[in-house]
Amino acid sequence: MTEQFVVGIVRGTHGITGEFKVESTSGEYGHFADMEEVTLTDGKESKLFKVEWIHPASGTLYMKLVGISGPEEAARYNGSQIVVPRKFAHPLQADEWYIEDLKGCSVLYGDTYENGAADDAVGTVTDVKEGGSGYLVEVSLSEACSLLSDDVKFGKDGKVRTVFVPFRNEFIGDVDVEGRRMRLMHLWILE
Repeated sequence: MTEQFVVGIVRGTHGITGEFKVESTSGEYGHFADMEEVTLTDGKESKLFKVEWIHPASGTLYMKLVGISGPEEAARYNGSQIVVPRKFAHPLQADEWYIEDLKGCSVLYGDTYENGAADDAVGTVTDVKEGGSGYLVEVSLSEACSLLSDDVKFGKDGKVRTVFVPFRNEFIGDVDVEGRRMRLMHLWILE
């Protein structure tokens, strides 16, 4: 199965023929030019469409898909994610990663990053969210981690906590998606 990536979000209709405005999730639009088909999904339903045309404009992109022929039909997809195979996603630069590649990475602290295994992890990345001043790494803490006290690992309800760590160099160090791990710079950020 081909890996799929969210490359854009439908942000509204445009014109009378069924095209819509697209916001690129990477901020780049050049990679849309090669797309021949895309999947639109709202999280519950997904539908594959052939691309009729794509027209870049200032700070946005207009897209027309085969089978969507009016503004009412296009409006049904407002807010939908545009999903494509990895080969059509924006090419990565140095120190960039796809969110899907970060999910499942072990979060290791100190010497455990160099010498440890996934069993030594303080947690596992479950998602990356956009925050007010940048991205936040969502980490599900590990019950088995001996570096963390039970007060840190468990919430008042007794369930393992999920925390958000700013995805900035002072909090997240090395990232190794091939090795499925990233380095946590400070334990106190988990409190």
